[in-house]
Amino acid sequence: MGDSLILVARVAGAFGVKGEVRLTAYTAEPLALLDYKTLSREDGSPGLTLTGGRAAKGGVVARAREVETREQAEALRGLRLYIPRDALPPADEDEFYVTDLIGLSVETAAGEPLGRIKAVQDFGAGDLLEIQPPEGPSWYLPFTREAVPEVRLAEGKVVGVKPDEVE
Repeated sequence: MGDSLILVARVAGAFGVKGEVRLTAYTAEPLALLDYKTLSREDGSPGLTLTGGRAAKGGVVARAREVETREQAEALRGLRLYIPRDALPPADEDEFYVTDLIGLSVETAAGEPLGRIKAVQDFGAGDLLEIQPPEGPSWYLPFTREAVPEVRLAEGKVVGVKPDEVE
C-alpha cells in the first residue's frame, strides 16, 4: 500500500434513534473528522461518508451517508476509521503524528536498547506506547514527558524511561 492510512476515529456506537453515529476521535480537534468527509476502513475500502455532525463528549456525533437506522449505527460499533496520510496537514517542525512512532527503536538515556514501538494504544487515560523487547512479552510505556523525554524521529528512535525507573 503506497499511501499509508492513519487511524482517525472509531465508531463508539449509535446515538439517538435517527441513525447518528458516535465517533471516538483520535484527532487533536475532533470536529476535523467532518472536514475529511470520507473515512476508510483499514484495508482502504470505503468506511463512512460523513454528511454532518457536532462535537460531543469524547468525540463527534455524526450523520453518515451509509447509516440510516440506529441498528445500522450500532452494527458498526468498533469499526476503525482511517484517512490517507496525505490528507493531513504536514506536521510542524517540532511535531509529529503518533503513527510515526510505530516501529521506532526505544532505548534508555544511556543507550541501552529497550525494544521497538509495536503500537500506540489509548485505553482512556492517555497514550501508551506498546514496547516489544528483543525477547519476552510486550509492555506499556506511558507517552509522557517523564517516561519518554525525547523523540528523535530523524534518528528513528525515542528515549524511554522504564516504568520502575520513573520517579
